[in-house]
Amino acid sequence: MKILHVCSEMYPLIKTGGLADVIGALPYAQQAEGNDVRVLLPYYPQVAEKLGETSEVVTLGTFAGVVTLRFAYFNGLGVYVIDAPELFNRPLPYYDENYHDYMDNYKRFALLSYLGAQLSEGLDNWWGRADVLHAHDWQAGLACAYLKSWNSPVKSVFTIHNIAYSGRFQAHHLSEIALPWSFFNTEGLEFYGEISYLKAGLYYADKVTTVSPTYAQEITEEIAGGGLHGLLQTRQAEGSLQGILNGVDGDVWNPETDKNIIANYHSGYMQGKAKNKAELQRYFNLPEEKESLLLVMVTRLTEQKGADFLLANIDTIMQYPVQLIVLGSGSPDLEQALRNAQEKYPNQIGVKIGYDEALSHQIIAGGDVILVPSRFEPCGLTQLYGLKYGTLPLVRKTGGLADTVNNSNKESIENRTATGFVFKEPNPEDFLDAILKAIKLWKKQKLWSSIRQNALAQDFGWAKIAKQYQELYHKIV
Repeated sequence: MKILHVCSEMYPLIKTGGLADVIGALPYAQQAEGNDVRVLLPYYPQVAEKLGETSEVVTLGTFAGVVTLRFAYFNGLGVYVIDAPELFNRPLPYYDENYHDYMDNYKRFALLSYLGAQLSEGLDNWWGRADVLHAHDWQAGLACAYLKSWNSPVKSVFTIHNIAYSGRFQAHHLSEIALPWSFFNTEGLEFYGEISYLKAGLYYADKVTTVSPTYAQEITEEIAGGGLHGLLQTRQAEGSLQGILNGVDGDVWNPETDKNIIANYHSGYMQGKAKNKAELQRYFNLPEEKESLLLVMVTRLTEQKGADFLLANIDTIMQYPVQLIVLGSGSPDLEQALRNAQEKYPNQIGVKIGYDEALSHQIIAGGDVILVPSRFEPCGLTQLYGLKYGTLPLVRKTGGLADTVNNSNKESIENRTATGFVFKEPNPEDFLDAILKAIKLWKKQKLWSSIRQNALAQDFGWAKIAKQYQELYHKIV
């Protein structure tokens, strides 16, 4: 089967979040199943640097001007890139250094979708027509609309990675992006008087998926649906909405082989985890105390991710024999609050503002508990990395977090299904209660080791997830 993924990022070529990790793994897993898989990306500077030499496929005129489609193999996978310097030759993919969205994002990502649809239709004569165009998030949502406007036989799947970002733009831009005005209505692109690229994907795709079964249900409800819950209820009723969990790329995230950590380890040899913890404490100038429960957090510092729950309880938590390490960036207020906490508790808290891929591996390998207290979380990958590395996740019961972490209580510990700590309500009180349960359990090292073994035994590999997508594709092709 010929599959084209249309997306705005792919690890390790360009990454701002979990979408990149998915595209860096799923196409390879599908290729391993015998499919002919390719990916289309914008030709950002970071992509150009890492992709290396490319060959020209075609140069063509579009509503965004003359652009060149290029191609290269990257680690054995065919990757197309859109060479349009005026639109994509920028240091950051979505916004400027002040976090202001680029004013021409409507045109930049309409072009990504347009060329994705064209490519699936056979723009590259050597590859021919795709069986399935798989579009990801709002940046690629219009691809499904273009196919529909051309009455294309190519089938489309649209995956929502985060419904909070809907890609909304002024309606008058519709005349600039080669779509008919007939698409501007509630049964189409229109969304509260504007156009929504996310809604385009939801409405026009043959099938809609999202990244966990629980999130697929949550977004059909008003509180989590971002104003699109009615449309999602319709798609669910017709059998066209499905939740498929994300996975973990075992080539990138594997404590047995990870080159980013100081010592490798596995379920039968856990001494390496202790060495990683000591290295992490040294890196952040914290006392090398084996007895301290080391809480870690690798995250975007936003209210969605629940960092404020942690900060609201920081004085209480620091009264216990615990240490805390945070790597992340985002809200200036949250960044400053973490710096203030570090100054107040220099022997217990380590903070690094920014993102460091290698360090994130060391943090997850060295931590005892990884905090993912999100208000909402479509799937979440950080908790999956924690399970893979025997770093017990502490999560809120929402989205993919609810689907992947089993709370540690008397029953789950006894039947060996406990893998972490789960709290229900999105508030500081419930979060603190979960932290205190973890601190209490840490004192019972035999039980802790048992739960850690449960975590290490979990399987979130991409091979079985690729098979679920394969079944979905076969339903529509």
